[in-house]
Amino acid sequence: MRAQDIFNLSIRAFRTRPTRTGLTILGMGVGFAAVVVLVGFGYGLQQIMLEKIIFGEALLSLNVSNPASKIVTLTPEKIEEISKIENVERISPLASFPGLITFQNISTNITLNGVKEDYFSLAGMKVLAGDFFKKDERDKAIISTTVLKLFNKKQEEILNQPVKFKILIAKPGTEEKEEVILPNTYFVKGVIDNPLPVVFIHLSELTSQFSFPYYDSVRVKVTQNKFLNEVQAKIIEKGFTVTALSKTVEQANKVFRAIQFTLGLFGAIALIVSAIGMFNTMTVTLLERTNEIGIMRTIGASSTDIMMMFLGESTLMGFCGGVVGILMGVSIGKLINFLLNLVAVKMGGVAVKLVIFPLPFLAFVLLFSFVMGFLTGLFPARRAASLNPLEAIRYK
Repeated sequence: MRAQDIFNLSIRAFRTRPTRTGLTILGMGVGFAAVVVLVGFGYGLQQIMLEKIIFGEALLSLNVSNPASKIVTLTPEKIEEISKIENVERISPLASFPGLITFQNISTNITLNGVKEDYFSLAGMKVLAGDFFKKDERDKAIISTTVLKLFNKKQEEILNQPVKFKILIAKPGTEEKEEVILPNTYFVKGVIDNPLPVVFIHLSELTSQFSFPYYDSVRVKVTQNKFLNEVQAKIIEKGFTVTALSKTVEQANKVFRAIQFTLGLFGAIALIVSAIGMFNTMTVTLLERTNEIGIMRTIGASSTDIMMMFLGESTLMGFCGGVVGILMGVSIGKLINFLLNLVAVKMGGVAVKLVIFPLPFLAFVLLFSFVMGFLTGLFPARRAASLNPLEAIRYK
């Protein structure tokens, strides 16, 4: 029997029994749609989380901070030692002080951080509005969304607006704090997403006003990913606390893979139920066409032809179920994203994609639907191929 004839016989059920075939494909589609939506939800959570911590050079940077015991501190001399460690490309320190920010005669408590312009890329920060200050910009400030809320202002209402600062520094040899007023006026250039009331200005604005014994932390850029552990170990040997964003990302990916697997299992339950329905359909088809199989065998069709006919029909139904499932799943996911973003924007939040569908994942679902259709039809196909032609003709 020619391949074209086998194909035509395989799709005959789509014409002769469209309702039953359509419901079987729809059942498979619902199962695949459940998998697509649930796993897509896991991918969406992963992207939302990693977008907040992954950015450019941040994956090649180490965050070095003073130990709780303060046995050693990040003095300029110690920072110079760290910068000379092999495979360290550059460093960017941070000095942090409690203080006050004044905007339109309203003051509120903040943490004022002095950093260089490259600190933001090494820390993996992103701006929600505006931009980070550049190397030659000394009168710019970057504020957090929490500071905005304290002033009850929107982003566009504070960008390019003037602010003033006061900070508290410890008096040498005492626990008393001394208030220092920064004489310059600063203009808000950018807004970052941060749950703490923090403000960033250029480090030189602090070092030019007063001296301080040590820095609070320093970002260390390593030349290549393979040297991260080596450089981290050398810094730890000096007594400092070191964290690596790449380790955080690695652990986060492991957690989200487990979440995706768990969500996929829930979707697989619906898929198994759909597969049982398809298996039942193919079994009923076998019983209905037993007499027809006997006639085909007696006029020259081989057992392989019969088997290929049934496998072709089940595989095609499984593949169509995968296509329907992907279309349903993607549509449901987009609807969830639309409704969620509609509510989020109305409540003053940020639009996000909670459900996403990577193309490799959708391709895998399509391939799996093809394989599942084949496996579901394998048993009925083998039974059909093994029928005795004479007994099959007499079957009623």
